[in-house]
Amino acid sequence: MSGYSSSVGKNVRRRSARNRKTVWSRLLRGLLSAIGVTLAGVLLFALLMQWLKPSDAVIRVVNQIIKLASIFVGAYVTIGRGGDNGLLYGAGVGLSYMLLGVVLYALLSGQQLPFTAYLSDIAMGVAGGGIAGAIVAGMRKR
Repeated sequence: MSGYSSSVGKNVRRRSARNRKTVWSRLLRGLLSAIGVTLAGVLLFALLMQWLKPSDAVIRVVNQIIKLASIFVGAYVTIGRGGDNGLLYGAGVGLSYMLLGVVLYALLSGQQLPFTAYLSDIAMGVAGGGIAGAIVAGMRKR
């Protein structure tokens, strides 16, 4: 019975310790993926800004779209198609991504935004991540 364990008459496949991924490593992989998508999106948009000359309102909207797309990709990498605990893991990715973004913005810009602005960004990340996680977890495996 190599690799199998009998549990109340059912054969249950045990995963080796090498294949088992901890919650923290999964969240870190998702966070790094989200950061990569953000960097690529910001770089692409910066190149397009030279030709398009968008208004400040358009820049803010595109910024939010890049953030949400990054969180979605991070949730997808963390959870995987049809994975478990999608809402929780997605919210975790959104929270960690937005916390990192808020901290970096505060440190690098030198501007002090109102606490409610930071809190609303973090709340958007948690909500967006939770929704993305639920969507990813609800996808059928192929």
